[in-house]
Amino acid sequence: METAGSGPEPRVVCDVAEGVATVVIRHPAKRNAMTTAMWRTVPVLLERLAADPAVRVLVLTGEGDTFCAGADISSLRGPGDAPDSGADPRTPQELAVVAEEALAAFPKPALAEVRGYCVGGGCQLAAVCDLRFAAADAWFGVTPARLGVVYPPSSTRRLVELVGPSAAKYLLFSGELIDSARALRTGLVDEVLPPADLGPRVAAFARILAGRSQLTQVAAKEFAAGRPGVADRADRVAHWAAVAAEQARPGGDTAEGVAAFLERRTPRFTWTG
Repeated sequence: METAGSGPEPRVVCDVAEGVATVVIRHPAKRNAMTTAMWRTVPVLLERLAADPAVRVLVLTGEGDTFCAGADISSLRGPGDAPDSGADPRTPQELAVVAEEALAAFPKPALAEVRGYCVGGGCQLAAVCDLRFAAADAWFGVTPARLGVVYPPSSTRRLVELVGPSAAKYLLFSGELIDSARALRTGLVDEVLPPADLGPRVAAFARILAGRSQLTQVAAKEFAAGRPGVADRADRVAHWAAVAAEQARPGGDTAEGVAAFLERRTPRFTWTG
């Protein structure tokens, strides 16, 4: 449900507290539709958060009662026509893929907290998060067929991996929206909650993740994503074997986790990469 129109200055904003970075898509006049300037903001922001040792978990959400209604239609007229295009020659679709890949490469757990519409580019961002929590009244859609847009190959593959070929084709061929119950059945979301319970549940789960071993999380995320390429895989396996051996020594996260378990206390993990 990409939208057009005018409104206050759109932004992507962030707040960090207790190890959790909450990134908010803020463009309420257009149901949090993404402008080209907002797409450009995302990779820069994620790079900063990835390098911040105080950040252990990322939560992506939208302001108010909508996650993101996709791309601002006014920004789809072309790289030179959009009001906020500046000197960047890339199209909005190209910038969206850059933002998506930056989120895919984010090394720490990323959660999507979805209310209302999660459509087009918004669904593209939610799909690349590690886990998705949705309100029971949320709606999801991948809508390039409504605009005659070719959905990017990387985004298509990611969608297929997440929901399977049949569900991905349904979404891509039709551009129809599906409700949260169907999104849960297809694997597009991981939990569906009453709207009033969504925020507290995501906040509580983010705190759980922030207290777990970042060593485990970063390694698991890399392995699950299949990164890096085959040529580099042996080097990465050797790298993680060396890290695991180091962290098993006194003072390491593995040693701390075992000691905390035996002593029946909360572990104090310190590894940040």
